[in-house]
Amino acid sequence: MRIGIFTETYTPYISGLVTSEVMLKHALEKQGHEVYVVTANLESFKYEYDEKERVLKIPGLPTGIYDSRLTSVYPIRAVNKIKSWNLDVIHSQTEFAVGTFARLFAKQFNIPLVHTYHTLYEDYVHYITKGYFNRSSKKIVEYLSKFYCETTATELIVPTNKIYKLFREKYNFEKNIHIIPTGIEVERFYQENQDEKEIENLRKLLNISKKDFVILFVGRLAEEKNVKFLIHSQKILADKYKNMKLIIVGDGPDKEEYEEYSKKLGLEKNVIFTGKVAWKDMPYYYHISDIFATASKTETQGLTVIEAMAANTVPVCMRDEAFQSMVTEDLNGLFFETEEEYQKKILYLYENRKELEKIDKQARIQAEHYSSKNYADRVLEVYQRAIKEKEMENRFGILSKLYKKIKERFL
Repeated sequence: MRIGIFTETYTPYISGLVTSEVMLKHALEKQGHEVYVVTANLESFKYEYDEKERVLKIPGLPTGIYDSRLTSVYPIRAVNKIKSWNLDVIHSQTEFAVGTFARLFAKQFNIPLVHTYHTLYEDYVHYITKGYFNRSSKKIVEYLSKFYCETTATELIVPTNKIYKLFREKYNFEKNIHIIPTGIEVERFYQENQDEKEIENLRKLLNISKKDFVILFVGRLAEEKNVKFLIHSQKILADKYKNMKLIIVGDGPDKEEYEEYSKKLGLEKNVIFTGKVAWKDMPYYYHISDIFATASKTETQGLTVIEAMAANTVPVCMRDEAFQSMVTEDLNGLFFETEEEYQKKILYLYENRKELEKIDKQARIQAEHYSSKNYADRVLEVYQRAIKEKEMENRFGILSKLYKKIKERFL
């Protein structure tokens, strides 16, 4: 099968979306499929095509939202290149410029379009509105999300039941919705696949000793991720146990604010900001940590939770539907709803190491369900369904046109 993945962001940009796209491409290629990527050029304003990796980069303008760029809606130069690929199916991963391009290209060349809805845009409108017209802006986002997915996609994929309910109950979406939790290359995070020297080097770099109890957060440093919750709680935890440390991996618009807040609380030695981390180095950060913590309630799934489980790092998550499909309370992780409850759960694991070890073993077992192969197999089933749907549409479309002509002539 010849598959085209259309997305606004791809490597070298680092995000959960990019992780899922790279993983899907690799998993499909392992099964013998040809996978092409169409994306925005994050590094320069020019066209680039990597023949070996099959990645076409379209020039785009910076949007002001992290490192993302906005491309022209229907770049003719790109059309000619993509036509030569003779795609069987298009899989769009974003809804904006490149996503619109995917929709227009699929329609013009009669190619089935599968779309994965990754992001709860209603939780991000504040970046554009700056607090003004949030209510009306969310209505616009709702309309655009439904318009793109319902009027253009042959089949829709969502990662969790949380997003499924959003489309069915709030957006009144009528087409097929496939719930497929995004997978990762879990073996990348397994303990037996790590370089112990690299782990030790990272400990030295961050001034982390083996006696320290390490909590890890990985993600965008922005309001919707609720990172301040973790920093504030760290003050309580560190006051009780001096060897309790919080590592915050990632970058974002609020990074400086969080660093200042951490200093204000006197946590210079107990909260460590790493900034951006290379994709290849991420497993080491999980392996120097005892717990992975997230207080976010805006996730569609949370791939970092799966990464943590694969690395035998216990996830402690805000009680949210996005995480409840992956984490089972007291089996492979813990949940909390308040700061007091979060602190209580962390202290429980700190003071009960046998329980921590029992849960981290179960976390590893659960992570195996989210392998890239399992994910690719399920996505392929959707591709095949979309291709059949398009074939049926074409067949009956011809009959429908023929019927109209007969009706106009004889009836």
